[in-house]
Amino acid sequence: MTTADDRAHGPADLPSPGTGEAVGRRTEVVVDPAVDRESAELLRTHPRLLALLREGWTPEGGRRSTVLSAAARPAATALALAAVAAGLDLFLSERYTAFAVVMSSAALLIVGVLLKPRPDARAERRRAEELQVYETARRHEGRYMLRDRLDGPARALMDRTHAAVASVMGSRVNAEGLLDGVRNAVMLPEQEWEIARLLAKLSELRAEHEEVLAEGVTPEVAAVAEPLGRALAGSEAAVVARVEALERYAGHVADAERAHRARGQIERLGATLPRYEELLAESGAAGPAVPELGRLAEDAGRLEQALRDSVRAARETLRPLTPDP
Repeated sequence: MTTADDRAHGPADLPSPGTGEAVGRRTEVVVDPAVDRESAELLRTHPRLLALLREGWTPEGGRRSTVLSAAARPAATALALAAVAAGLDLFLSERYTAFAVVMSSAALLIVGVLLKPRPDARAERRRAEELQVYETARRHEGRYMLRDRLDGPARALMDRTHAAVASVMGSRVNAEGLLDGVRNAVMLPEQEWEIARLLAKLSELRAEHEEVLAEGVTPEVAAVAEPLGRALAGSEAAVVARVEALERYAGHVADAERAHRARGQIERLGATLPRYEELLAESGAAGPAVPELGRLAEDAGRLEQALRDSVRAARETLRPLTPDP
């Protein structure tokens, strides 16, 4: 019998993208591609703050208190200088009692300004950044998903999704326009977000369902719970099918990537063929190696066809994932 955990684990040999480590790095925050790029990047780079926000965290102080804190020192300094000027006027007019009171007040202000600790610049930047993340997350609530919201099987599916998308987007054949780069750039993030959104709902409903069943149920409740359980299983199977379609696409792209790399290597070797022939002629070496070298052109032709076939297969696999415009 196949379990949810079994279905959630895909092939272990998913190809790495051309950029190297993108597949190995899991994504902690998936953002709706409709969110503007700056806000999306801010959300992706602060999963810890988003997790705290979900638990009720709010940043210390606020924009108003930060501005007031920054303005307090210059204001106090200006007031102290004004008091000193007024005190000098009183002294010149021989009003010594008033002069003593004003100068004492000015001295207290100056001492207070000097003794008050300056806000640490790094801490201020951190607070400002936390406030920015907080405001951005509130503005885009419901349009991002934290990986830690998912249960175990859903996390495995999310990681497979991210690995497939990253391998395609990081491939050379995509960067060089051999695939439909524009459609990839639009469709793949949409697919990743849709899968993340569905997995979050699935995880939440599955947790609630399992919590009810763990309490022990009567036959009447079991009769209701059973079709709900089948609905959860059916929804999971549909999401698994989406993920597997992405993985098939990534597999075809990996085939094209290998053919593309091999073709380039053959072309580089072929460019050196005249020098090899010259070396063989000058050295008087046995001739059987020459026909072998001559097959480089044939190999390059076969690899070119393999590349075209792989790209064609990738495009055919991509077609069901997104409707034609």
